Amino acid sequence: MTRKNQSQLDHTLRERALKLFPWVCAHCGREFDGKTLHQLTVHHKDHHHDNNPPDGSNWELLCLYCHDNEHQRYHVADSSAAAPTIHEPDRPSTFTPLARLGDLLKRKP
Repeated sequence: MTRKNQSQLDHTLRERALKLFPWVCAHCGREFDGKTLHQLTVHHKDHHHDNNPPDGSNWELLCLYCHDNEHQRYHVADSSAAAPTIHEPDRPSTFTPLARLGDLLKRKP
């Protein structure tokens, strides 16, 4: 799909979503009016931009900040799934973080 076609599709999806849903961010609850409506974006819940049911069940309206945050969370979760596993040592750790706690509690101020 060309950028022009994608831009037109995004525009028509946004128009449809604005007719279906109240002008409120689904995450933070901020309300929008005619002057600030450009800050409200359409977010695909399943992150698949080709999944556009006519009833808008895969969309939610998010403000710019929540939309960016949602995509950052999705990106972080996606990258952590591919993170390398941590090598477990062959011998158990000898570190005991609370070993001297009793001594500290017995100390008088």
